[in-house]
Amino acid sequence: MSRHRPAQARSRRRHRKRKSFIRWIGVAMYSAASLTGTHAVTAKSADSFKTKKASSEQFSFDDDSWASTSIPRADPPSSGDALQYPWRTAIVTTTFWIGERPGPNNPVPNRKSCWDPRWTANYGGTDSPNRNDRLSNFTPRDFTPQQNPFYIALPYNDMTSKGHKPEAEQFIPWFKQDFQSPSRSVCKGRWIAIRRGNRVCYAQWEDVGPFRTDHAGYVFGNERPEPNLNKGAGLDVSPAVRDFLGMDDTDVTDWKFVEFADVPPGPWAAFGDNNTFVINRRAAAEKAQLALASKEAARQATAVD
Repeated sequence: MSRHRPAQARSRRRHRKRKSFIRWIGVAMYSAASLTGTHAVTAKSADSFKTKKASSEQFSFDDDSWASTSIPRADPPSSGDALQYPWRTAIVTTTFWIGERPGPNNPVPNRKSCWDPRWTANYGGTDSPNRNDRLSNFTPRDFTPQQNPFYIALPYNDMTSKGHKPEAEQFIPWFKQDFQSPSRSVCKGRWIAIRRGNRVCYAQWEDVGPFRTDHAGYVFGNERPEPNLNKGAGLDVSPAVRDFLGMDDTDVTDWKFVEFADVPPGPWAAFGDNNTFVINRRAAAEKAQLALASKEAARQATAVD
């Protein structure tokens, strides 16, 4: 009996190899692509009574008709095209936190934000302001935050239950640039710089306050914050921002909007499904994995032939 297989047997073996190879490519491509879905961020854009502010623009969080995924822009313009914004100086700045309970100057708990009805759950827990409960990387000791621990609130909400406020396009400088749909905030996730002395911190806009939801003339214009129960505060910052800047719980800072292209690396780049740095790193890893799968596919094809 000949030790060499007949041509028909060799053909069947080659056909089985090709089928197995095609199946391997499909599995590799699916595994890489599925990473994107795993890290999608879901949040409802919403306006409600908010910590340290009052509002008449309430609506039900159960209305899903205009709920949307809201993530920050992950493909920022180049620095040469980025908008430039002025500093708002000498702004009374207070500390607030995700999961904050009601108090004398905080009539509504911070379980929800104006743009996320499950803010505390999506963050991973209460962001304790107690310095003894926090780590040197500016995160809570008890859990790893699932959103950026460097967050702030400003007293303007661009959304109502029916979509963007009529004046939003007029006041918000980046409105046309970032508009994606009538149900998605163009403010949530925007980056700002906060300055105290010679230190500058960067954080994302994730809630509305203190006190007001409609002060567009201050947030985007030249007006000053109006008097309120917290010494005329015009900016709320998270415990991570407070600690990075070495602030007291109530202090005075300067702040301005920045394009993501102008945000340098720092501790604000480390954590969070809503964090532009994290989103970009994951996208780069997925791209690299797809490239590796494609390279391996080409190698396998050469080996089969």
